[in-house]
Amino acid sequence: MSYLLVGNYGVGNLGDEALKEYFLKSFPDVEWQVLSVHPAAGEYPHFPAGIHSLFAPWWRTIGALRRSKGMVFGGGTLFTDIESPYACFLWWAHAFVARIFHKPVILAFQGVGPFRTGAGEWFARQVFRHAAFISVRDEASAKRVESWRLNKEIVQTFDPVFSLMHKQNNDESTHNLFLVIPRSNCTATFAARAQKIATSQQWDHIVILSLESGNIRERQVCERIGGALGSAKIVMVSTLAHLVEHVSRASFVLSQRYHGALAALALGKRLEVVPQGEGDKLAELKGEWDPEVLFKLVKKGEESLKRALAAL
Repeated sequence: MSYLLVGNYGVGNLGDEALKEYFLKSFPDVEWQVLSVHPAAGEYPHFPAGIHSLFAPWWRTIGALRRSKGMVFGGGTLFTDIESPYACFLWWAHAFVARIFHKPVILAFQGVGPFRTGAGEWFARQVFRHAAFISVRDEASAKRVESWRLNKEIVQTFDPVFSLMHKQNNDESTHNLFLVIPRSNCTATFAARAQKIATSQQWDHIVILSLESGNIRERQVCERIGGALGSAKIVMVSTLAHLVEHVSRASFVLSQRYHGALAALALGKRLEVVPQGEGDKLAELKGEWDPEVLFKLVKKGEESLKRALAAL
């Protein structure tokens, strides 16, 4: 069975690429047709939702959609306008094309919101209203979708990348290593918190990880934080295995990257997160979590998605 797999793939963000890896590994019976911002061999471009995308060979994507059983939005916080309402419009446009060709839309492991504009929430709500299956990755997302009163079952699960990290070797812990994981639009609050923790005790090592190594702005942020922290080492990370390797050596992790924090949870590391704003995806990772409970939530979402794909 063939399905289109839609997400923010191809932009060089480790978390999004890890989500793609999860779907390709965990659903071997599905012939995934991956839609990407920068398609690799065998992948397809997104449908046009702007001037630049008009010049991509998106007509090939139409053909892949027509040959498929449906469209799967595969994880991530796609439906939020925290950075721009355009994101919600882009994914609505993809779901709308699927509806034109009478293909079911499946929303898997989705993070939803927060929303700061009525337009962004409207586009998201319309996609969810017409979806054939919905699973969300956290309680806040479930509550937002339930508030729309769609009269649909909402499966609450957890980010599936967690299962790729779960129970990996955690015997490499380096004594007294402080690991800092910023993002390209890092807040002043995060930078200040990193500096405070760095000076709160004597660390043997301080390492700054960049999870979007191709982003010049993020590299500049890492260099700025590194300069403020003094002897910090900056490491560019491009694969999930590389991320897990570095997190496994840490004794304390400060993260403003969702999947950086996720790796710390999976490996049982001391973790502090600094959300970008109230109610964002990182806020859901605050507090104490039992890795076994989170793993079971992922498996619950995985099994429910497999049943939905087989039934369509």
